[in-house]
Amino acid sequence: MWSSLDGLAWLFLTLALLVFLQRMLHREIQAVLLIVTRSPVITTNLFAFLFLPGVFLHELSHYLMAKLLRIRTGRFSLIPRSMPDGRLQLGYVETYRADVFRDSLVGAAPVIFGLAAVAWISVEQLRLLVLWDTLRNGQWGLFLLGLQTLPAQPFFWIWLYLTFVISSTMLPSASDRHAWAPVILVGGTLLGLALLAGMGPWMLEHLAPFINQFLRGTALILLVSVLVHLVFIFPMLFLHRLVTRITGLDVA
Repeated sequence: MWSSLDGLAWLFLTLALLVFLQRMLHREIQAVLLIVTRSPVITTNLFAFLFLPGVFLHELSHYLMAKLLRIRTGRFSLIPRSMPDGRLQLGYVETYRADVFRDSLVGAAPVIFGLAAVAWISVEQLRLLVLWDTLRNGQWGLFLLGLQTLPAQPFFWIWLYLTFVISSTMLPSASDRHAWAPVILVGGTLLGLALLAGMGPWMLEHLAPFINQFLRGTALILLVSVLVHLVFIFPMLFLHRLVTRITGLDVA
């Protein structure tokens, strides 16, 4: 039973870690920029410029999904602005409301496109699938050798940066999730009816393996995103302490 559901557990675990690290790293970056520049406006602009490729893909995915589903679109902006609730909006694309199913797909588009982009970079550019295979096979010597030679790959730091900014901006905002609740409710209701009808064993035998494999793959891509955030979080924590000690200033 557990082997049929472990993909879901790994998905929730990696997603929770990514959300935690994303918020922590964004906070540290903004703190360092604010201490150094002592200007909220400059800090906002520099932060937005740093994440511009990820924000562009995020908003472009909304736009493309809306066009694919024949939903009307309005303005498209990558100019950061502060919201009344204190949040920083790095960009937006206006889409007209449709039915909840199409709206939910438009809202989920950044995750879909973001995961696809991170997977492509990981497999095709960074060759991380080879490292993963050596790790699974217990070939620790080859795995450590692969880690050491990883920075020698062409444009490694560019691909690492793109992986970071894409994975750090692909998570849906509150406005992106506005149509998810009805879809989840309908899906949960249909699943409950199927279980009541006695389809549980059939679903567990025929559908669960494919769904679990998909969830495992998604969790693996999220794990790459988590590891990339970990690469940047420790230097940023050190930099925050360093500029605080030098300037005597800190951000609460």
